[in-house]
Amino acid sequence: MNCSISRFNQLVDVTKTYLEGAKPQLLTAKPSPKKWSKKEILGHLIDSAIHNLKRFTEIRFKKKPYQIIDYYQDELVHFNDYQGADIKNLIALWASLNRQIIHVIEQLDEKTLQEQARLPNQTATSLLFLINDYLEHLEYHIRQIIDS
Repeated sequence: MNCSISRFNQLVDVTKTYLEGAKPQLLTAKPSPKKWSKKEILGHLIDSAIHNLKRFTEIRFKKKPYQIIDYYQDELVHFNDYQGADIKNLIALWASLNRQIIHVIEQLDEKTLQEQARLPNQTATSLLFLINDYLEHLEYHIRQIIDS
């Protein structure tokens, strides 16, 4: 888990630095009308962080197996109007949420990492899987922001 935490910290640092230095036009440009801008992808990552922080904490005290509930990604990006939001506020919110997730993960022991959960399709999984899946999801979208 220490390797994941280190990777996670580095990802937050690199992404925050990139976003703070990026030109606003680059962040708001949409590749097509139905695709998210980089700013909207960041908004999606905020929504993802909110939901995963809740999951990573609730799994410790809610009825087992913990039931993962889907969330409406496109609707949240639209109704939160990330495209029109202040980029500095979005960067600060995203970084703060992820720093809190890192803090929560640092407190977990091996037994807690094996806490059981069920995905929306009822597939059994563990907290460790959920954490690794979140990190992979984060890396995927960060590549979309930085590499394109």
